[in-house]
Amino acid sequence: MDGQLIAFTGIAAGLVAMPGADFAVVVRNALVSRRAGAVCGLGIAAGLLVHTALAVAGVAAVLVAVPALFHALRLLGGAYVLQLGVRTLWGLRRSAPAPEEATAEAAHPLRQGFVTNVLNPKASLTFLSLLPQFVPASSPALPRTLLLALIVCALALGWFQLVALLVERLGRWLRRPRAARGLQAGTGVALTVLGAALLLEPLPG
Repeated sequence: MDGQLIAFTGIAAGLVAMPGADFAVVVRNALVSRRAGAVCGLGIAAGLLVHTALAVAGVAAVLVAVPALFHALRLLGGAYVLQLGVRTLWGLRRSAPAPEEATAEAAHPLRQGFVTNVLNPKASLTFLSLLPQFVPASSPALPRTLLLALIVCALALGWFQLVALLVERLGRWLRRPRAARGLQAGTGVALTVLGAALLLEPLPG
C-alpha cells in the first residue's frame, strides 16, 4: 500500500471535514431538504475540482505572485458568503417560511456550494502547497496529481452527503420551532462571521 497516498487521504479528510463556509452552506440547504444539502455538497466537490485543476496548471501560483488578484477574489468570496449569512439571519424575522419560500431558498443549492467553494482562493493555495508533497520524484506528476485531486473530490462528496443525511435524520428534532430557529441562527452567524473575516483580512505584507 502506498504510504504517501494513505497520509494524503488522512490530511485531505481533515481539511474537507474542517468546519467552515462549505459546512455551513451545506447545513443551510439541508435544513430545507436532504436533496438540497446533497446537491450543495456536489457543488462544493465541483469547486474543489476547479481548485485542484488550478493547482495542477500552476494558475494558483499566479495568486501568490499577484496579491491584488488574490485580494479581489477573496473579496468576492467574502461578499458572497456574507450575503448568504445575512439572508439566513433575515429569515429569522418570521416564525416559519412558507412552503414556496423554502423552495426558493433551495432553488440553487448546486450554485451556492460551487460559488462558496470556488471563490475561496485559499483553497487553491492549500492545494498548490499540499499536492507536490505527495508526488514522488519517481512518479509522473500529472497522473499522480489527478489521482490526488480525485481523492479530495471523493472525500468531499462523501462527507457532505453524510452531513445532509445527519441533518435529515435529526429532522424531527430540528423541526421543533426553537431548535430550528437556533440552528438557523447559528448557521447564519457562522456564514456572516466567515464572510466578514474574508472581507476584513488584511493583505499579506
